[in-house]
Amino acid sequence: MNRFRQVKHRSAFVGLSRFLGALRYLTAFVTMLVGVSRPTLAQTPATEPGLVISVSGTVRNSAGAPVANAFVFLEEKATATLVQAKTKLDGTFSFLGLRPGTYIVRAEKADMRPSASASLLLSLGEKKQIDLVVEAAPARPSKDAKKSDSASPMEFDDKPNFTVAGVTDWTNVGGHGSDTKLRTSESLAKETAALKSNFPAETARGVSSSAADSHRQAGNRAERSGDPLAAEREYKEAVRLDPSEENYFAWGAELLLHRAVKPAAEVFTRGNTAHPRSARMLAALGAALYATGEYGNASLRVCEASDLQPSDPTPYVFLGKMEKAAPDPLPCARERLARFVQVEPTNALANYYYAVALWKGGRESESPANLKLAEALLLKAVTADPKLDAAYVQLGIVQADEGNLAQAIRAYKKAVEVNAESAEAHYRLALAYKRSGEGQKAEQEMRFYKQAEKSDTASVEQQRREIRQFLIILKDQPQSAAPAAQKKNVNNR
Repeated sequence: MNRFRQVKHRSAFVGLSRFLGALRYLTAFVTMLVGVSRPTLAQTPATEPGLVISVSGTVRNSAGAPVANAFVFLEEKATATLVQAKTKLDGTFSFLGLRPGTYIVRAEKADMRPSASASLLLSLGEKKQIDLVVEAAPARPSKDAKKSDSASPMEFDDKPNFTVAGVTDWTNVGGHGSDTKLRTSESLAKETAALKSNFPAETARGVSSSAADSHRQAGNRAERSGDPLAAEREYKEAVRLDPSEENYFAWGAELLLHRAVKPAAEVFTRGNTAHPRSARMLAALGAALYATGEYGNASLRVCEASDLQPSDPTPYVFLGKMEKAAPDPLPCARERLARFVQVEPTNALANYYYAVALWKGGRESESPANLKLAEALLLKAVTADPKLDAAYVQLGIVQADEGNLAQAIRAYKKAVEVNAESAEAHYRLALAYKRSGEGQKAEQEMRFYKQAEKSDTASVEQQRREIRQFLIILKDQPQSAAPAAQKKNVNNR
């Protein structure tokens, strides 16, 4: 009898175990179905809590009141993956566990006008706080309504994450004559500032636009008179009154010129969100990202600019300078610079920069065909512009890589003839002479190199002293930093 009870109990236990196993399998299957039906963004590894990316904020109406039960959509540009959240009673929302990349965010609610789409560039560990504004849907316009009255105010309310507290002399940036990345960043900043005068004339858009124009013009005068702090404040006010393409660009360019590179990237990002068809805004954003060290993202933004206006040489020149200075090939640079040659086959810079991209790719893949094509392009470049000493130097580099040392020496000597102050030409020529066994000539060229390098470094340092650097206080910076920055500003006046 006892044996019968034991067998009975054992059978009941086995049956219960099988039932629980089946239940766990069914639960996992249902969970999998639910997961498949809902798109998700890749999560940041849970083992690295300090690197988690989050986006949170509040949806408000035009009066500043929180909007509950609004849908907030976040879309990753690279994969078009979309997730959504719903605002709480206090209008707040949040997204956690995102991966690095560029995202588009917007808010919607029934019977209300959607918020303007905003572009967010997120990196590991970043915690982005934003506000989105939705407004009551506009009434049906009357037949007599003017087109100028239909312009909506700026709907994306993302307060700047910085304050310009003052200026100081830029003499401690740690730059050196051989720091090509820093010099490239400076060159891009100057060329970005020069683009401020390239905006098409805009018709009057109302009182706020007229007032904004006055502030922007006051900013131009302040910059010319040597008061960049006043200029930045005028440009900022112009954007507040009228977030036009021109006003955004002027503000961002001023920040970038005075080495406030992260604030400049923030302003250009907002400008790109408001004016996504502006090629110059994307090119400027690329210049700002390059200055922050985000070389890959910088290249992608400039490539987008060239796609918007394939006949405009400016994005290609920006891209060529970045590619020349970068240690490794940049994404999309080679393809766009090839198009530059197609658009302007006799342009010396087009041939030169495409040759640089090919040479870098050829070195990685050890492709003789790339080197041969690069050499042909450089010969076209110096034919189109015999004064382009950088092309002669690059021609010598390519020929040296091909094993044609005698030809390389001739190219370097031509570069020196064109520009006797070219430190790189003297340096390359010294190395070539040393390889060919001409030690005396190598020593002489090395002396010339050191002289040119010293002169060039002094010239660059003088230019840096002439451009005041902005002192920036970030929102998350301790308040005690503000008085110190202001004191430093006073001492430098």
